[in-house]
Amino acid sequence: MKIACIQINSGADMNANIARARTLAADAAAQGAEFVAMPENVFLMEAPGQKDKRVFYSEQEHPGVVASMRMAQDYQCWLLVGSVAVKIDDSGKTVNRSLLMNSKGEIVARYDKIHLFDVELPNGETYAESARFLSGKQLRVADVPGAKLGMTICYDVRFAYLYRALAKAGADILAVPAAFTQTTGEAHWHILLRARAIETGCFVIAPAQTGTHPGMRKTFGHALIIDPWGKILADAGTEEGVIIADIDIAQVAQVRARIPALQHDREFELSNK
Repeated sequence: MKIACIQINSGADMNANIARARTLAADAAAQGAEFVAMPENVFLMEAPGQKDKRVFYSEQEHPGVVASMRMAQDYQCWLLVGSVAVKIDDSGKTVNRSLLMNSKGEIVARYDKIHLFDVELPNGETYAESARFLSGKQLRVADVPGAKLGMTICYDVRFAYLYRALAKAGADILAVPAAFTQTTGEAHWHILLRARAIETGCFVIAPAQTGTHPGMRKTFGHALIIDPWGKILADAGTEEGVIIADIDIAQVAQVRARIPALQHDREFELSNK
């Protein structure tokens, strides 16, 4: 399978973001990508810590979702929308949702971000996702051509048990669409993603936001495609663009046979002695 990850610098203009995402998806398709993955918040990146006054859309009405369905059809590829903010009921409750679309433009899987990013970094950056979003409650493993995809979003990557559960549920590929901060990305991004691949024997695909966004928010970039042995197959650096890698799903079984760690879980107790 030829997989592409998009790296983009999204801002506060949704229409401009959609247009840029379409251009990058077209580029990926022109290079033969059968599966194209977009990052978290691909259609809107606003300043953190500010009261959100924008209109939230339902999934069916969201301009980015509608445009993505058309992209998948136009470019005849499977498409992962890393995440969009969608309204889930009339009370205005919202989730940060990842959507998987087939090459017909049909939504075949959804995942709502479980671990919300509520942190205050040493440099003064503050993020409070739980003030805007409800936490998801369900893991999601979805069928894609020739493989199974474990769906996660950004901050989830710090919770190793989530990825072990996805691998045990059959995932061959783990998706980690992200808008990772510059500060934490420099310290942890490559290490965490390679660790998730090594621990599970899965491919990891991580489309990313990059550069400076509204409110001087900075994201790290470095969209990655990683093989089950932890080898980086492609790294986007810090510029907008597309990375592509040919992956052989048979490598998942080969790596797990070499180190069958997923079969070696043991019960244990915590001792204070």
